[in-house]
Amino acid sequence: MQFLKTVAVTSVIISSILVYPACLVQADEWSDKDVDIAIENALQYLSKRQLPNGAWQIDNIGESTASTSLAVMAFLAGGHVPGEGPYGDQIDKGIRWVLDHQEPNGMLIHKTSHGPMYSHGISTLMLAEVVGMLGVEDAARARKALERAIRLILEAQAVPKSERQRGGWRYQPSSRDSDLSVTGWQLLALRAAKDIGCDVPAESIDLAVEYVKMCATRDQKGFGYQPGGGPTPTRTGTGILCMEVCGVHESPEAVGGAEYILKDPLDYRDSYFFYGVYYCSVGMFKIGGKYWEETRKDLFSLLLEKQDADGSWSSENASESRQGRVYSTTLAVLALAIEYRYLPIYQR
Repeated sequence: MQFLKTVAVTSVIISSILVYPACLVQADEWSDKDVDIAIENALQYLSKRQLPNGAWQIDNIGESTASTSLAVMAFLAGGHVPGEGPYGDQIDKGIRWVLDHQEPNGMLIHKTSHGPMYSHGISTLMLAEVVGMLGVEDAARARKALERAIRLILEAQAVPKSERQRGGWRYQPSSRDSDLSVTGWQLLALRAAKDIGCDVPAESIDLAVEYVKMCATRDQKGFGYQPGGGPTPTRTGTGILCMEVCGVHESPEAVGGAEYILKDPLDYRDSYFFYGVYYCSVGMFKIGGKYWEETRKDLFSLLLEKQDADGSWSSENASESRQGRVYSTTLAVLALAIEYRYLPIYQR
């Protein structure tokens, strides 16, 4: 309870900061206070975009368990908790909306444009992060839903696959191949659920880690989308975070990937920049040292410079622009709020 009280007090403090348009911050002239202000401006924007039923939407598909779960996690990362403070009721409504959209097989899904396992993994991660912050009744419901969601992830991993695809996940629970992107969300969800006592076999984590390792390039200079694929910063950030969050600290694959990102950092015009902002930021934070210092300087500078006056972010690349500002803004907040360490997944 002391943790929740501390978070609630912090929420009030952050909410009382005098905000101003973060887009006025120049790339080389920002401070920790500017980061605080940018986060609070973004959360104010997100609070205005919640639908009356509790959901948040992705522009090109509408209401989504993925966008709603990302929004909930953004508020949690910013220091807000369910049922308390200026956003407590909105957080509660968002969580309940996601729980209302669990299918009989355990899938947490409403609408998706790119494979239901994306939405399911993101929503499962959210439940694992938030269940310890809920009241008794909501916590019991969320725990039950989380256990069903984890069971589906484990069943999807167990679908027979070739040796090079074994251990990972792809778009459908029945997929017989895998990719690093979908695998990343499932692995984060499993790790977070295991940390709070859910029944997640260690061998399932180990199998997934082995798949992630296979996605590393042969020279260990980044990660590809699938085994044998070429690296990008976004895919490499995903690989690094998967390794680090599963306790495989400073592996040759992760350190090699971190060196690759320092030499070829994310650019705002990159495909899936905001997706990469989340994974690169949290992954490099987990490694720490020069990797986090350089990444923090570069990515935070970019985000603070590009934030619009209403507190949101918009993509300059077609790969994400159709998803809309709620999507990009939630991922930006999840990156900027890392050093608050309110989300359990951020703990080193």
